[in-house]
Amino acid sequence: MSSTSVRDALDALQDVDFPAAKEELVQAAENAGAPEEVVKALRAIPPGEYGNRDEVAGSVRVDLASDLDLSAAQARRGGRRGQSQHLRDVPKPSVQDELDQS
Repeated sequence: MSSTSVRDALDALQDVDFPAAKEELVQAAENAGAPEEVVKALRAIPPGEYGNRDEVAGSVRVDLASDLDLSAAQARRGGRRGQSQHLRDVPKPSVQDELDQS
């Protein structure tokens, strides 16, 4: 798991004009001299165009134990189709209700 935080990823994108494609975000981070962990995290986001920094924040996979500016719930709400699995809110299966009653 990467030690990148949302803040690290967004700091690397200070000079980006939005909207921006994933490839532009990765290139901007590389040009800014971002750490390899940040570049890898941006390479892992779903392809497409991002309208603002919040959309990027919702799609970057980070270590949830890091110093996030967003809680996991906030990241899920701001997420996009295809975002990292660990940020998705998954409904409890119906069989779990039966097991919980036991």
